[in-house]
Amino acid sequence: MKIFLDTANIDEIKKYSQMGIIDGVTTNPALMAKEGRKVEDVINDILDYVDGPISAEVISTDVEGMIREATILADIHENIVVKIPAIPAGYQATKYLSERGINVNFTMVYTANQALLAAKVGAAYVSPFIGRLDINSTNGIDLIKEIVQIYENYNFITEILAASMRTAVYVKEVALAGADVATIPPVALADMVNNELTNVSLEGFLAEYNKLPEDKKYVFS
Repeated sequence: MKIFLDTANIDEIKKYSQMGIIDGVTTNPALMAKEGRKVEDVINDILDYVDGPISAEVISTDVEGMIREATILADIHENIVVKIPAIPAGYQATKYLSERGINVNFTMVYTANQALLAAKVGAAYVSPFIGRLDINSTNGIDLIKEIVQIYENYNFITEILAASMRTAVYVKEVALAGADVATIPPVALADMVNNELTNVSLEGFLAEYNKLPEDKKYVFS
């Protein structure tokens, strides 16, 4: 499963890209606004660290506006994936853009039917919002399983990009359910990287090692 980092913060992107554990980045207007800079400048900085898909979202809600903004974003770099909201106008815009070679991440998806339609109009990715579904007493992992089954039934090539990953537990669950990608905020990715038991074990091993006389210790030179 591919892992994308859900942020526009360059420091976080740099840190995890240097670890070699992220395959792409997703952003949205709110994340971009937090950086207080031009969208194009932020994207160009991300490109310095990530050679993979970078999702940037339109803000218009009408077909013409979405197409215009999507075209501007896509022209920044070939790695840009344009996020289009799962509203009625979004399907038409997605079809238009996909037919012209612009990759679309069809976002804010909450039902398997939305995901089915997104695949039919050529979306490169579909983003079900798992965490928000769970808050509303709907099982987000079950939604991933439904979409996986539908896409397998009809050989759709749209990738399932699980979003709204509020904790590291969600990442494990969507991986087991068959998602192609999980986009993860830095705080959840930090929980995946760090484990208290690993730290305790390491401290124990090093404490025992340091008790050895100097002539018994490793020689690395």
